Amino acid sequence: MFVDLPEAQLRAYSSDQNDPADFDAFWVRTLAESRAFPLGVVLTPVDTGLTSIETYDVTFNGYAGQPIKAWLRVPAGASGPLPTIVQFQGYGGGRGHALENLLWASAGYAHFFMDTRGQGSTWGGGDTADPDGSGPAYPGVMTRGIESQETYYYRRLFTDAVRAVEAARSLDVVDASRVVVTGGSQGGGITLAVAGLVPDLVGAFPRVPFLCDFRRASVITDAFPYKEIGRYLAVHRDRVEQVHDVLAYFDGVNFAKRATAPAWFTTALMDDVCPASTVFGAFNAYAGAAKQIEIWPYNGHEGGQIDDDQQMLRVLRELMPA
Repeated sequence: MFVDLPEAQLRAYSSDQNDPADFDAFWVRTLAESRAFPLGVVLTPVDTGLTSIETYDVTFNGYAGQPIKAWLRVPAGASGPLPTIVQFQGYGGGRGHALENLLWASAGYAHFFMDTRGQGSTWGGGDTADPDGSGPAYPGVMTRGIESQETYYYRRLFTDAVRAVEAARSLDVVDASRVVVTGGSQGGGITLAVAGLVPDLVGAFPRVPFLCDFRRASVITDAFPYKEIGRYLAVHRDRVEQVHDVLAYFDGVNFAKRATAPAWFTTALMDDVCPASTVFGAFNAYAGAAKQIEIWPYNGHEGGQIDDDQQMLRVLRELMPA
């Protein structure tokens, strides 16, 4: 069933998410601190048995110079520089197996798939630790370090993602002037963060994005992962405003206000995990002049799946042909 506002109201919806006065200064400082460490990109060829795609195990330095894993896949024999897709994973997942996620390299693109620190044991196995600890938190990462924007988990993960774009651009096989970012759910939220922090992307493709409009999301859905915030606040009843003040530094709505790259969003009207109004909160705030949103009326959090892939392929052929 529909779980949120009617479509006409969604298109008119405006989030009331707080925009911290020092939002930009916080992220400039955060990224500068991590850029003080070298990218340290290391590529190791992986024998997958495939003849049409070459795969590399990647390590680069993310937040605080901490090592982050990724996969790089390119068409076999490609010398580059290639248009490139940097992709981020959904909640609980990691970069997965070397034989997964072969579509974009098969279409002629370099595909840089970032692992997700401290995740990857729910599905899509991961290989990257999160060495930073946290205070009391509800199981999952939504409240890890939530006492402060300085310690919150997504400060580290969003910084990793910006550095992933920089790591990809440092490679000879990558055309640094032709890079797009994409991901679904958590990966869609990370996509919006990168779009707001990296000014010269060719495009952004956030699919059913998570991590948007936190204050609304935490009270209109009983589904996880947003429910982690509710469970935490049900115990720490005196921290409601403190928590939402922290989350404002990581909200896709606030990153959308700063993004300039063309964007193609997707949302689903039966999505109780990332309700459509939270997606529209980011979409309607998105500052880029060129933006579109695909609405799937009868789908849940899976969104358009292969139809989203097909649409993205069509757009990429025009945006940055392989």
